[in-house]
Amino acid sequence: MNKKTLVLPIILVTLTGCGAQNEDDTAQADTVEVPTITLAAIEEAQEAWAESIVAIGEASTQSEEAAEEQAKETLDTLYAFDEGTVLFKPTKAAEVPFRSTKEEALSYFVGGDIEEDSGFALEPWTNVRFDNHDTILNGDTALSSGNYYFTSGETGEEVKVEYTFGYMLDEDGNVRIQLQHSSVPFR
Repeated sequence: MNKKTLVLPIILVTLTGCGAQNEDDTAQADTVEVPTITLAAIEEAQEAWAESIVAIGEASTQSEEAAEEQAKETLDTLYAFDEGTVLFKPTKAAEVPFRSTKEEALSYFVGGDIEEDSGFALEPWTNVRFDNHDTILNGDTALSSGNYYFTSGETGEEVKVEYTFGYMLDEDGNVRIQLQHSSVPFR
């Protein structure tokens, strides 16, 4: 029984020492500023994406090259392809349903190497608006899902598409798209 009595104070002393060390670590961690993504930043990123899709279509009325340059700018400034993996599942893609590279995403937006791609962003769309169902903020990442609506420049018709976007902050604090999944509503 004495052995058990001696062990308990040793454990308490050891745990107390660990607790003090953890408090010091916590105090040091409190001084490190962790970037957080905000709902306002997500809404700004969505607006920038919508404007970029419209701009690609507008550029296509000038030339294919202008549309491609606008699409490349969109991919460079709004997506996280230069940061790592991007999960991109475009709406109108069946034969190649997932696009793993910036070049494959470019093909979807303006046509290119993938046979089924006719250039989604070349419609041209005159307006794109997001209607968020909800957004989850999680430190330097966020997920948002809902519907977005594309207004056709040719017909004036508004097309409803369901989406989920995942966002991250890059090392400079810019919001980048890391996940995009779009689908036509089930009928």
